[in-house]
Amino acid sequence: MPATSSASATPPTPGVELAALLADRELGLRALTGAGERAPAVAVHAVHASEMADPSPYLLGGELLLTAGAQLEADADAYVARLVAAGAAALGFGVAPVYEEVPPELAAACARHGLPLLEVPPHTPFTAVARTVWRLMAEARTRELRRVTEAQQSLAAAAARPDPVPALLRRLAATLGGHATLLPAGGQDPGRDAGQGTGQAATRHAGRDLPPEAAGALAALLTRVGAPGGPATATDASAGWQLTAYPLGGEGQVLGVAVPDRTPGDHAITAIAAVLLTLLTTHRPAGTEAGALTRLLLGGSPAEALGPGPWHVVHARGTGDPQALAAALGTVLVDARGEEVRLLAEREPGPLPGWRLGVSAPAAPGALAGAEAQARRALRRAEAARAPLARHTAGGLDALLDPAEALTHARELLAPLAPEQVRTLRAWLAHHGSWDRTAAALGVHRNTVRQRVARCTALLGRDLDDPDTRMELWFALRTLDRQDNSPVT
Repeated sequence: MPATSSASATPPTPGVELAALLADRELGLRALTGAGERAPAVAVHAVHASEMADPSPYLLGGELLLTAGAQLEADADAYVARLVAAGAAALGFGVAPVYEEVPPELAAACARHGLPLLEVPPHTPFTAVARTVWRLMAEARTRELRRVTEAQQSLAAAAARPDPVPALLRRLAATLGGHATLLPAGGQDPGRDAGQGTGQAATRHAGRDLPPEAAGALAALLTRVGAPGGPATATDASAGWQLTAYPLGGEGQVLGVAVPDRTPGDHAITAIAAVLLTLLTTHRPAGTEAGALTRLLLGGSPAEALGPGPWHVVHARGTGDPQALAAALGTVLVDARGEEVRLLAEREPGPLPGWRLGVSAPAAPGALAGAEAQARRALRRAEAARAPLARHTAGGLDALLDPAEALTHARELLAPLAPEQVRTLRAWLAHHGSWDRTAAALGVHRNTVRQRVARCTALLGRDLDDPDTRMELWFALRTLDRQDNSPVT
């Protein structure tokens, strides 16, 4: 099943491939036989040094673990197996002063479990390895930000051409190194033959041809997103291609992109293209968006300048680009001058990564002042609950939760946890954080409960001592409990 998500305007920091560390002559790292051929392609997202016999409870996944083997157990296989289960990206072993060489049994265990093993020479401090990783990550992030900026300029130039839509699709596909499809409202088949017609009713394509399996998966994704009530954004993968679909303007048009390898900046670049295509292709009466602003400046009232709606006022607070946020919401009506970003959208927003949103009830143009107050209060409620989105409600506890939205949020929140971890977390919260009572209820040792809860903390990235976090997790668990078909139980 395709997963839903939304694009963040600022690309996250990409990981550092082990090959880049191995190429740094000052570090002098060496990939051992136990690392296998997998080592150069592994991405490192953090560095952690530990001499504990079992550091796995303190790993979040993606780390290069550095150790001198001060407490290395006799059972090297069990040590490596725990690291692999915790998601460690690689193991770096510092020779001297404890060991003169990497223990052969450790290298053999890494080879069996497929964990890359690096030898750290005596003259290389562990801190030097960590600093190199942070430097390479910063350089990669700078390159990605520059790429997004250059893409924004080239897409804007394409949108100014006499044939803006095909030019923009070609530029988007070339920038991403993949394929782009614009499916019109009511379109069915995004195959190459679908775009032979003329006008806005024709499906348009650009870039590389997709294999049949990936083309079929993209077709299904576009149809799903373009359907009434479809998700704000959806992703899937097929035949080695990463697929993403974005609705345009709330009229059933959908932009689909396919890339062989997704990079952190791809979502931001595609979001920019999506808002440009929305402006170029969506039918807009003279009384909406840019035309609305013109009429308002010429003396009209907001009610006269805007279309009938209904409209949603959105207050947002976050770290991303407000223009990309507007693109994700399918609008150009955005005010980013204050601490909060204010937007006016015809499409009802969903949660967006990197933002907290407060959304008003649907409103007619003449009721926007009251809708703005609703959005402002909803944002305060979202911040208090540490929720990604809150909507204005008429009142009462039941009215605060939309069942479908609550279920989606619960599944997304608890998705990183395995079933056993979900069961442990449910019992631990039900017993108010008591290790002994939880252990008795589950029939396990209290230390097992501690380890599982610590792992839940790491996987969720939440502070489980925070009462707001506990409340949110408890409601998420109760929401899933009420669903017979929940995948997380």
